[in-house]
Amino acid sequence: MEELVGLREGSSGSPVSLRELWGPCPRVRRAIRGGLEWLKQKVFRVGEDWYFLMTLGVLMALISYTMNFAIGRVVRGSGIPELKTMLTGVVLEDYLDIKNFGAKVAGLTCTLAAGSTIFLGKVGPFVHLSVMIAAYLGRVHTKAIGESENKSKQNEMLVVAAAVGVATVFAAPFSGILFSIEVMSSHFSVWDYWRGFFAATCGAFMFRLLSVFNSEQETITSLYKTNFRVDVPFDLPEIFFFVALGAICGIVSCAYLFCQRTFLGFVKTNRLISKLLATSKPLYAALAALILASITYPPGVGRFLASRLSMKQHLDSLFDNHSWALMTRNSSPPWPKELDPQNLWFEWYHPRFTIFGTLAFFLVMKFWMLILATTIPIPAGYFMPIFIFGAGIGRLIGEALALAFPEGIVAGGVTNPIMPGGYALAGAAAFSGAVTHTISTALLAFELTGQIVHALPVLMAVLAANAIAQSCQPSFYDGTIIVKKLPYLPWIRGRKISSHRVIVEHFMNCAITTLAKDAPLEEVARVVTSTDLAKYFLVESTESQILVGTVGREELVQALRAEPSSWTPGHPCLRDLLAGGCPIEPVTLQLSPETSLHQAHNLFELLKLQSLPVTSLGRAVGSVSWVELKKAISSLTNPPAPK
Repeated sequence: MEELVGLREGSSGSPVSLRELWGPCPRVRRAIRGGLEWLKQKVFRVGEDWYFLMTLGVLMALISYTMNFAIGRVVRGSGIPELKTMLTGVVLEDYLDIKNFGAKVAGLTCTLAAGSTIFLGKVGPFVHLSVMIAAYLGRVHTKAIGESENKSKQNEMLVVAAAVGVATVFAAPFSGILFSIEVMSSHFSVWDYWRGFFAATCGAFMFRLLSVFNSEQETITSLYKTNFRVDVPFDLPEIFFFVALGAICGIVSCAYLFCQRTFLGFVKTNRLISKLLATSKPLYAALAALILASITYPPGVGRFLASRLSMKQHLDSLFDNHSWALMTRNSSPPWPKELDPQNLWFEWYHPRFTIFGTLAFFLVMKFWMLILATTIPIPAGYFMPIFIFGAGIGRLIGEALALAFPEGIVAGGVTNPIMPGGYALAGAAAFSGAVTHTISTALLAFELTGQIVHALPVLMAVLAANAIAQSCQPSFYDGTIIVKKLPYLPWIRGRKISSHRVIVEHFMNCAITTLAKDAPLEEVARVVTSTDLAKYFLVESTESQILVGTVGREELVQALRAEPSSWTPGHPCLRDLLAGGCPIEPVTLQLSPETSLHQAHNLFELLKLQSLPVTSLGRAVGSVSWVELKKAISSLTNPPAPK
């Protein structure tokens, strides 16, 4: 207790403490304290409950507005289709805005908290988050060293960020960088390879290190542990079954991609659903989640879908190297009322169903449930669900083979039992690779499990699935780009040899707008006001039409509004504006009318171009942009019917 002293000299009142007596400015402090007491009495005269109620209303209004603002931001979907579009040279407003970061994190947290209800992952959103941070760090770096922003350097950071996003989700740096190369762009700079690999390795190492610090793992190990037999993991005749599994995954992936793209198109064109998505996104998300939650409710239909398992537990159970069909052939274990972490495979068995029944029911239901979940306007990743779906296909085939050959397949006089977990691993890599049109999923499967004993059969299954999927359907991300109507340059397949016979002269835009140096300013002003082009082709003279460069619309408008001090008296022309400081951009790359469609397409993809001029003997004769390229490729792949 503080020691009390007597009253201050010349003062009246209660005694004060020693701390207050020797404190600085005692009179001022007493005056402030008295003022606060008076304010408290006046403010709370009507009752403090009213103020707390007002605060509650204001806070809830702020939270509600923040949620609506977050939903209105660019947070839905995975973000990979938009990133692919940006890496082709298209500018998407607000996609890389750091303001979207918080909304994306909050939405992704809610998505993952839903668990098996909506069955969505985090790969795509994590790539988007990584890209946003990379863009922000790039801007900070340029401002810190005083350099101007460079678009090519920004693209390098985006490609590296995509690899880091995948690597930090699966702790898989090798497949992370390869996935970034395959998915993000058709042309990849070797300069970005080591940079991306370095960043992905740092991210994967830190991800696993945090698991060790959090006591989740004893040391840095693979994310999904398996116990596959190492000495003879598979017999040679099983290669045929792995290839057949890849073919099945390829066919199912084609059906999935077609149905998913068709349903997304239906959602966008249907009047009721599109209006609901435009005005009440939370309501649509709640209705879709309610449907999925009703089906996956564990005491109900969910008991036949292993809905009590998390996504990690799904893979842990599907990669089990024991045959469930053989284990339940002579016994019928009861369906557990509570989840048993030591026997996760019990969730795939029910006394009313066999193992084959629950696996088949899981695949049929998840097929359309995944398609419905992709339409929910929330941050969500779609790679992990299709990876698990493929593992389910492989597990079903593996269990069927284990039941058909209970003693194993005889090869070289030795009989080894079939491991359904190996087929689940191959199915996961094959189906996810077919849906995304990538081969790196095979390496991802090895990094996730730490097992490489199935390298050859898994790779053969992935190649078989990709061969079927790529010949029939666009990838999941390309299909989403098509449905969202994002700027998209179609891919010319290598076997389309006829693209070499189509030349630029056949499809170029001949109606181009040029400005001659000797053109009167009245004509220049008329062209600028009657068109909305961002840049105009600048030619030497009206007669020669020799292309000398391009000039921007904004620069022309500013020059026309400036004082005509340098204009030639009498009849000023465009040459006077250029001499007065209006900048001219040189044309460093141009096409010839004899350039093939294949060469033009490669140039646009390699250099991330939007348009190029076409010249003949130096004369501007036309231009080629994405519009003309798309029409030419469409006519090549789908030729019009002869009249």
